Amino acid sequence: MKRLFDLALAVPAALLLLVPIALVALAVRLTSPGPALYWSDRVGRHNRLFRMPKFRSMRTDTPAVATHLLEDPRRWLTPIGPFLRKSSLDELPQLWSILKGDMSFVGPRPALFNQHDLIALRTEAGVHELVPGLTGWAQVNGRDELPIPQKVALDAEYLRRRSLGFDLRILWLTAIKVLRREGVQH
Repeated sequence: MKRLFDLALAVPAALLLLVPIALVALAVRLTSPGPALYWSDRVGRHNRLFRMPKFRSMRTDTPAVATHLLEDPRRWLTPIGPFLRKSSLDELPQLWSILKGDMSFVGPRPALFNQHDLIALRTEAGVHELVPGLTGWAQVNGRDELPIPQKVALDAEYLRRRSLGFDLRILWLTAIKVLRREGVQH
């Protein structure tokens, strides 16, 4: 049922957003050297790795670590990087991951391959059984501002409460957060 919901939402969204996606890709290419997309190794369901695309908001020589682990994250941003992150436009290519089945619209955000502490806590809580999401319960309750144990607690709460109604609530709250540009550090 969830996969059917994802496809029913992702196909029309991809078609509707085709022109904005092309414009953002062009803007990334025109404002910094390198490709428009950044393919990140992420941890998916059952802790399997998959490649997740994002519009590149950071320079091509940025270390492959979570943004909060960089000494001065702002120094690595491209000229339009802050805008892409604040507006969440950098996330649009993840529609591809949803169409492929590597991601869902709602679930825990996929960890970076080297976020061992997050991966271990999620596995301990059983959260690794879920398909990761474009948004999730942790994202609407703090996004980048939450410490890892609190994120995992919210991911575990989602695991217990998951339903179509809860997913719709999370999608609605995500839209509000994105429009208000809340919870993004860089």
